[in-house]
Amino acid sequence: MSHLTLTPSTLPDLSVSQLAALSQQELQEFDISLALLATWVKLSRDRLNTALEQRYGEQARSALLESGRDFGVTHLSDGQLRVTYELPKRVSWDQAQLSKIAERIVAAGDRIQDYMDVDLSVSESRFNNWPPALKEQFSAARTVKPGKPAFRLARVEGESA
Repeated sequence: MSHLTLTPSTLPDLSVSQLAALSQQELQEFDISLALLATWVKLSRDRLNTALEQRYGEQARSALLESGRDFGVTHLSDGQLRVTYELPKRVSWDQAQLSKIAERIVAAGDRIQDYMDVDLSVSESRFNNWPPALKEQFSAARTVKPGKPAFRLARVEGESA
């Protein structure tokens, strides 16, 4: 497949089988090209978003406030350009205070689940350091599934296929 010019723009034209059949060097070059492209896209997107914030941010936030909202979506017009501005609401909860509230709910005889989302978990490092008797108590509640695999390619000098 060495007649193929590998660039990120050729990816949509290649099947998975064609990609899998690339030489080691072509795989590495393609991997590097995609990593550089991803970095370039992220930096360019960040720069453009900063420019859009500079150009439209104040006007968009004013439009939200005028409509009686601190967060949400508003639309602006700039000549022929329609700009959609979305300012999401990000809520965080103080875990120590929620724990105290949860204790009061339980003490009152109510179910925590009626008031709060409860997602209990055990860190894997903590679980692995427990004695066998404790691990056994928790094992029935533990499910292990594979995550998404990741690959890193590096040429090793002095070795050949």
